[in-house]
Amino acid sequence: MAKNTDKLTGVQKAAILFITLGPEAAAKIIKRLPETDIQKITYEIANITSVKSEQRMEILNEFIEINKAKDYIKEGGIGYARDVLSKALGPQRAMEILNKVTEATQQYRPFAIARKADAHQLLNVIANEHPQTIALILCYMQSEKAGQIISSLPEELQSDVAYRIATLSNISPMVIKEIEKVLDGKLSSVVRSDATTMGGVQTLVDILNRVDRNTEKNITEGLEREDEELAEKIRQSMFVFEDIISLDDVSIQRILREVETKDLALALKGATEEVSNVVFRNQSKRAAASLKEDIEFLGPVRLMDVEKAQQKIVAIIRRLDDAGEIVISRGGEDAIIV
Repeated sequence: MAKNTDKLTGVQKAAILFITLGPEAAAKIIKRLPETDIQKITYEIANITSVKSEQRMEILNEFIEINKAKDYIKEGGIGYARDVLSKALGPQRAMEILNKVTEATQQYRPFAIARKADAHQLLNVIANEHPQTIALILCYMQSEKAGQIISSLPEELQSDVAYRIATLSNISPMVIKEIEKVLDGKLSSVVRSDATTMGGVQTLVDILNRVDRNTEKNITEGLEREDEELAEKIRQSMFVFEDIISLDDVSIQRILREVETKDLALALKGATEEVSNVVFRNQSKRAAASLKEDIEFLGPVRLMDVEKAQQKIVAIIRRLDDAGEIVISRGGEDAIIV
């Protein structure tokens, strides 16, 4: 019986796992991964817009089962792990888990995403490709899946593809990689429906706000190489004006020295009372009184102008943070000890 996660790649499963675990737990795990894996996973997190609840549970259970299998293998080897898992989950499920555990140690095999797609989905993507391309892709598919696809091709195309499979040899690795890249792009664009909205930029921002500075920098730089617009959107969401209340008084006072009075007045015009009070508290009584007068003198203002002023202040905050003159606490290595 097909599962809700059968069509997902390992990277997509990891991204959904981190979303399911929540930002605190995800941040602790993700910063320990290799940089290349971090970039791939965080890119997926930022681009996931919906996940089925069934998928979340299946991936979480799979994560738990695979880790148990690894422990059993360490304890008594493959045979011991198979016996224990078979008693608990049945022989078929036990073999599925053990295959996944050993899969990571095997050499890279092309068309991994296509191998996880169902036959109907893959057929829709490759049906209009050149017969030679179809033949090459089918050579890397499971025999059952390849049989289903070739049976569904137009009769005049079936024998052509079959002949090319039989005579296929000496294909350049570069050609294989290029075809795989195009195919992966087409498969990843398939829209999945009947899902709960989650993931996306805000989920990634929540995670990044809890990792150390180096991890954040590695991820954002990697995302910038992959998708510059997405990286900028994440940067803009990393610290919002209202988050100023989370800063210590010394940092706020340092920030206020960089901010022009007119921008501060405009920014506070649309701020909450809590944010305004934090700013007033970190000024002299005279400066705070003067700022309050400036805010009242502004009268009605456009929301767009308020947001623009707040963004200018956020840019100053991030610049000072990057320069090490203030600290935006992210937990872990950036935790503040008083």
